[in-house]
Amino acid sequence: MTALLRITPQLLTLAALMAMVTLFFPGFLKIEFVDGRLVGPVMDILKRGAPVGLLAVGMTLVIATRGIDLSVGTVVAITGAVTAWAITNGYGLGGALVLALAAGAVAGIWNGCLVAIAGIQPIVATLILMTSGRGIAQLVTEGRILTFSHDGLAFFGSGDLLGIPVPALIWLATAIGVTLLMRRTALGLLVEAVGVNRAASALAGVNATVLLIAVYVASGLCAALAGIIATADIRGADANNAGLWLELDAILAVVIGGNSLLGGRFSIAAALLGALIIQTIDTGILLAGFPSEYNLVIKAALVLVILVLQSPNLAGHWYALRRTFGRQPAATTATAKGAKQ
Repeated sequence: MTALLRITPQLLTLAALMAMVTLFFPGFLKIEFVDGRLVGPVMDILKRGAPVGLLAVGMTLVIATRGIDLSVGTVVAITGAVTAWAITNGYGLGGALVLALAAGAVAGIWNGCLVAIAGIQPIVATLILMTSGRGIAQLVTEGRILTFSHDGLAFFGSGDLLGIPVPALIWLATAIGVTLLMRRTALGLLVEAVGVNRAASALAGVNATVLLIAVYVASGLCAALAGIIATADIRGADANNAGLWLELDAILAVVIGGNSLLGGRFSIAAALLGALIIQTIDTGILLAGFPSEYNLVIKAALVLVILVLQSPNLAGHWYALRRTFGRQPAATTATAKGAKQ
């Protein structure tokens, strides 16, 4: 019940956005079963939101430790390039998936070691891979868009299972698995403890170094899954554009979900709702027919309104304004009358 109350603002925001889009595009909520699969704008949101949703899962864990991972978009490009390279060089579907996940894990270990062992600030440590990673991806693809034709891999990007898009099932399964791991074991509490006070948690016996490396590895693996989906969807690896600026959407999803950038308590479900809110805004703007030149401006304005409305300080500021410009509370009025007498 407590968890549901915590994500209530995000649920209401998502519902309000869907209602708003429906006003501009009446068929927005319509879902049909065509050729064995569910189709409609809502299903498209679940599919297209998969990369940001996956990145938000890993980013939530990193931010919970008072960190940040700016390299996830680049890791998407690297793992996508590795996946396409492995398929075109005959490693098969299993080999391609293993190599892609291994590349994501290595990226996470690199970031984690820089933060936990070298003591570099997370924003700087991950910025190193963010700036150099696309060069690595271009080396893998030899500076070209690497295309392939493999139905098994394409299934991860454009296939469906029981009518539901496979990308949606992947990010939902990942989110549920990570949530169960964090909440059914002590890991979630340990992550929050490191985020609140790393020194104090270390004194309490928590191996903060290993835990920090682990959350960055988790972020790298989530980015690898996103890279596999993105590459499989277009049947090719574009090192220049794959995952471009997705790290910002992932951070924004975590923030819209109400998770604090100062670390500590976190909610993966809330972060996923944030990712759905972002994708709903993107899809709604397109369906509403707004010119593409204004899309980013409209999106930024809507996100700003959402963040302001969800601000925990809004109620306090509203009460202060009422006291300043409106009626005084009854207790204050009674005190004033007593002073006059």
